[in-house]
Amino acid sequence: MTMATGADPGLFGPRSVTWQTHADPMMWVAGIRALYLQALHPRAVRGVMQNSDFRKDAWGRLMRTAHFVGTTTYGTTEAAEKAGARVRKIHTMLKAIDPDTGERYGVDEPELLLWVHCAEIDSYLHVARRSGLPISDELADRYVAEHRESARLVGLDPAGVPASTAELAAYFEKVRPELVAGAEARAVDDFLRRPPTHALLVPARALLWRRVADLAYASLPPYAHDLYGRAAPAPATVTRRLRLTGTALRTIPARVRWQLPPKHILRAMARLGPGSRPAPYKLDRRAAILDGPGRAQRNNGGDSTRWRTPG
Repeated sequence: MTMATGADPGLFGPRSVTWQTHADPMMWVAGIRALYLQALHPRAVRGVMQNSDFRKDAWGRLMRTAHFVGTTTYGTTEAAEKAGARVRKIHTMLKAIDPDTGERYGVDEPELLLWVHCAEIDSYLHVARRSGLPISDELADRYVAEHRESARLVGLDPAGVPASTAELAAYFEKVRPELVAGAEARAVDDFLRRPPTHALLVPARALLWRRVADLAYASLPPYAHDLYGRAAPAPATVTRRLRLTGTALRTIPARVRWQLPPKHILRAMARLGPGSRPAPYKLDRRAAILDGPGRAQRNNGGDSTRWRTPG
């Protein structure tokens, strides 16, 4: 992949909320949450299950998604556009069948692409904020709006894609009657809870996966828990776990921690270089006092904990 440079910062660039959010190691938890959420749309999850062996290739699927997100976030404009074109081409060749009606439909139906997109963006933003990244409401809206670009890459009309957290919430409220934990969703849930060790290479990684999946499930909205039929810990307990996990992961140097995926972030930063990139956002974690998921305040010394653009 060709990394973004000062001359071509890609679709988003270092001043974007997307660059900052996608560099966070909690994106792995967010990615699993997105899988749980996406599986609740019967037509969408059917397209996945009927066109791939999810249980044998779930890890590969997650890594391919991570590569796509990394490329579209930190790659050049050309690299991002090529990645989008590949995805669109693959989608045009894939069909699924509704077992109840016999209907054959394409996985690139706009309503299915929109569901997958919104589930991802909501999960990335929700986990980032709830785990302690001080993203203000304004920056959260900017993040959602920025991802009309990623929606365009997979074949959606940006004009019909939520551009704010309020529009995103309204979309989920509208689509909720269509959601159900059917057989395919149960299969996804079963795999995420009990992945076969051989598919993840070593038992230690399987244990890590299960812990990540458990935290991702716990962070789902209440209606998702109701559909899956498994209770989650109290919201305050989930928030505490997310923050403890996020705090621990963020103390590990970026060059050695397992994030989404480090090569994209580190190479992009290196290529831009200190002389060619502005400081995207300034984040003083020492001053962070949080009164709820993603809500940053000022401490007694008056230091802002919000990301802010230079100048």
